[in-house]
Amino acid sequence: MANILIVEDEKNMQEIIAEYFRRGGHICFTADDGVDALMILKNNPMDLLILDVMMPHLDGFSVCKMAREMSDIPIIMLTAKGGEDDKLKGYGLGADDYMTKPFSPKVLLAKANALLRRSSAIPAD
Repeated sequence: MANILIVEDEKNMQEIIAEYFRRGGHICFTADDGVDALMILKNNPMDLLILDVMMPHLDGFSVCKMAREMSDIPIIMLTAKGGEDDKLKGYGLGADDYMTKPFSPKVLLAKANALLRRSSAIPAD
């Protein structure tokens, strides 16, 4: 079981992701924008960050950079911005993985679990 922060401004998408992760045995925290995400990260120990790029107030690239300055938490960028330059920017700012929408919640959970295993947040199967 890991603490997962899901940062997604589309409420329906946020709920779908959170439900998959809860079913996968994880505790989910959610934020609608980058400002809220950073507050949650500062005040709660997290094991993984799932981060949308296009959000109000503070975009995911900025949050990724700031989160990376705070910790080595695994980060999965989740976005409709699928261009090569966007992916390279995300990786350059410290993202561990980058998924484009539309995506499979099952694959997202599998990728998250793989990152969590490597970071020792959850035991290997």
